[in-house]
Amino acid sequence: MSSREFRDRLLRRARRAGVAVDNEMLSPLEAYFRLLTRWNEKINLTALPLRNPNDETFDRLLIEPLAAARLVGATPSSWFDLGSGGGSPALPMKIARPNLNLTMVESKVRKAAFLREAVRTLGLPSATVQNVRFQELTEKASLGASADLVTVRAVKIDAALFQVARHLLRDRGRFLLFGFRNGSAKVNGFGQMELNRLMESTQAHLGVMERVFHVEQRR
Repeated sequence: MSSREFRDRLLRRARRAGVAVDNEMLSPLEAYFRLLTRWNEKINLTALPLRNPNDETFDRLLIEPLAAARLVGATPSSWFDLGSGGGSPALPMKIARPNLNLTMVESKVRKAAFLREAVRTLGLPSATVQNVRFQELTEKASLGASADLVTVRAVKIDAALFQVARHLLRDRGRFLLFGFRNGSAKVNGFGQMELNRLMESTQAHLGVMERVFHVEQRR
């Protein structure tokens, strides 16, 4: 796929989803996709087709994260992406919101190496990679209530995950769960789940929960 073909298709899928893609975003988004394609031939970063990508590839890897970025403010804030794997949604969101301070957490050494190479190749400011199990973050007291945003995708949604998010997030910080559909979910330490459809043309959903401290925690 030529550069022009990639960009035309990306813009076409973005228009279909009602997502704005600025000209300065095109080059880093393409660079990320090319890098992911090369590395995916050596290590399993995604099961989506990359050499001959279909619309789902564009939507899931690029468009859905860009749609989610609309829900995130552009002002500098602290953000953790847990189980970052192949870099989506974190890297496309970071491209759309460069002022956010991103920490990607990935337990697998080779995937963490890919993420570091992506940060270097794309020249992303304020983006780092921690090669640890995200469950270990609860052992670091300095990270408690330090984040404004936590994101996850393709990670098992269980009590351990919510424990990590509770530890990291500040009061009123937000937890974004890609692909989560249980709008009635109630979790201690969080407000009511809000479901957002990322793209009208697909069934992609984003669960958004707000961290809520008890009165004694705010003191």
